[in-house]
Amino acid sequence: MAWFQVRFQADASQVEVLEDLLLEQGALAVTLEDAADQPILEPELGTMPVWDKTQVVGLFDAKLNSQTVVELLAQQYQQPLPPHKIEIVEDKDWIRAWMDDYHPMSFGERLWVCPSWREPPVKDAVNLLLDPGLAFGTGTHPTTSLCLKYLDKEVEGDELVVDFGCGSGILGIAALLLGAKQMVGIDIDPQALTATKDNAQRNSIADDKYQVYLPGKAPAVEADITVANILAGPLVALGAEIAALTRSGGKLALSGLLAEQADEVMTHYSQWFKMNAPQQQDEWIILTGIKF
Repeated sequence: MAWFQVRFQADASQVEVLEDLLLEQGALAVTLEDAADQPILEPELGTMPVWDKTQVVGLFDAKLNSQTVVELLAQQYQQPLPPHKIEIVEDKDWIRAWMDDYHPMSFGERLWVCPSWREPPVKDAVNLLLDPGLAFGTGTHPTTSLCLKYLDKEVEGDELVVDFGCGSGILGIAALLLGAKQMVGIDIDPQALTATKDNAQRNSIADDKYQVYLPGKAPAVEADITVANILAGPLVALGAEIAALTRSGGKLALSGLLAEQADEVMTHYSQWFKMNAPQQQDEWIILTGIKF
């Protein structure tokens, strides 16, 4: 099957109208993409913000006439269309292309994260098998990478680890494979808990080695290591809860943070932890500390 797409360079105020018109003209899908590298990190609850400069892309069956589609869009838009272009979408094995994008990655001295369809490059390394999917986190994002490198360095064996905001479970499962004895995963999304269980089973983690909970349901543990790869706002709001889950002398790693957010979060956590200097990868950071 072949397709073409119409790609618009739009301002935020134009996005909703363009999206509706593309669907009315038979678009099979409409995709919104950041056109100016503008992160939207912590939107208010109940809102769906878009970027100030957004690419609005409508995908169409090639059986339609692309010029006719654009002419009809122009008639209905009732003002000059934003800058746009028509692109032919190559017909290829998209599943194979998608799989080819994922390669084994190393984090620190011991840990590799490998998609299940690829052979681990270092068989005697600590190999975590993880596939794209539900609540996916692979280690490709700098914040996940920073957390994995931290765990590779800090897990010595037999620790109780709390993965707060566990998502795919990648951090907690990595800790178990590195030698931790127990992992407690916490997430607000029930699908994340399902993903963590699925990924634990994929990595042959025994059921008695991990537990996953919604917030408020987790037991009052005192972790040797607590990791939380979420966002600055929730990290500050949940500081007391995260601190309570960590034993005196226990280790803390916080990420999901931009460099300019470090001071606020460090100041907040300094009431419970002796905080270290931030470590940075690209514009993202990890904060670490030891509980008093």
